[in-house]
Amino acid sequence: MRVVDRGRSFREDYVSGLGSLNRRKAGYVANIRDVARLAGVSAGTVSNVLNRPSYLNAETRERVQAAIDELGFVPRSSSRQYRPGRERTLGFALADMGNPFFVDVALGAAAAAKERGVGVVIVHNDEDVVREEQNLDLLVQQRVHGIMITPVDERNPRLEHLIARGVPLVYVDRISGDRPCCWLATNDREGGRLAGAHLLDMGHQRIAFVGSTAISRQVEERYHGLLDATKEGTIPDSQVELIPAKSWKIHEGRSVGAQMAARAPADRPTAVFCANDMLALGVLQELVQRGIRVPEDIAIVGFDDLDWARTSTVPLSSVRQPRALLGMTAVRMLLDEIEQGVKHQHEHVSFDPELVVRASSASRHVER
Repeated sequence: MRVVDRGRSFREDYVSGLGSLNRRKAGYVANIRDVARLAGVSAGTVSNVLNRPSYLNAETRERVQAAIDELGFVPRSSSRQYRPGRERTLGFALADMGNPFFVDVALGAAAAAKERGVGVVIVHNDEDVVREEQNLDLLVQQRVHGIMITPVDERNPRLEHLIARGVPLVYVDRISGDRPCCWLATNDREGGRLAGAHLLDMGHQRIAFVGSTAISRQVEERYHGLLDATKEGTIPDSQVELIPAKSWKIHEGRSVGAQMAARAPADRPTAVFCANDMLALGVLQELVQRGIRVPEDIAIVGFDDLDWARTSTVPLSSVRQPRALLGMTAVRMLLDEIEQGVKHQHEHVSFDPELVVRASSASRHVER
């Protein structure tokens, strides 16, 4: 008895037949039905893989993608182009709307969009990669003309897939600088250097960095900027203490502040540079409540310069990012790509940060 591999036979026969069709009809381009037949699924499933991949299991996605690759199928993107008479709508996928930094960026984008007569659909990813993929699928289903994103994971293959499909995409803030699209960010390393240089100028020799470099590349850059300052200054970088923080949140800063307060005064740092303002405000609140003076006992510098920074009990020194300008520039970049099409040249913009010195670190420290 001869055993026939039906699936393999069908695949070979189909690809062979398609090859013959290509030879008979010069210029034939595979369509979505060809992909569906080769993958053994419905055309609707192929559409879901292209537009809503998070709704399908990995095996189905891989089978359909293999068929797409084998046939050289290129999805039509013309329906996503701007057509006169249709209002343009942009998507903005935010990593965490619980962080006021991202809210301020989004407000800047919304203001720029309103000025240009453009709508913006904002989605909240809650620092969750799965939710990010689902929200990206949602934006594609809404047929937005382009997407701005502060990614949870900038290496998420879903983002590469969108770019490959021709969906205009702008990375905002969280970007390593090597993506084949427009991106803009603040020079985080320079911001860390500014904070470190200030604390050294204030006479501090025992400096700590609060934040986990595993959270994001931005935290790592800010930490290395601090180390850059120590190399230029008066203390070796080996004396910089790294105090891990599990998140960017205020409650995590309070936890770090409590741990710091429990240490003997001689064992504490005299200054801390926090990865963002929320951590810094949490540390400040906890230290003050436990009777530790800021900045006389411990000076504090944050990052972002949120509105809260200048209104805290002890006004917080912080490295300022142009939050609204980031959002406004992202809108301009995205609309330029939508309107220029193939003529568009990707832009890469890095904004310079600014140190804003307030009471939390303004006093010169004298080692005792």
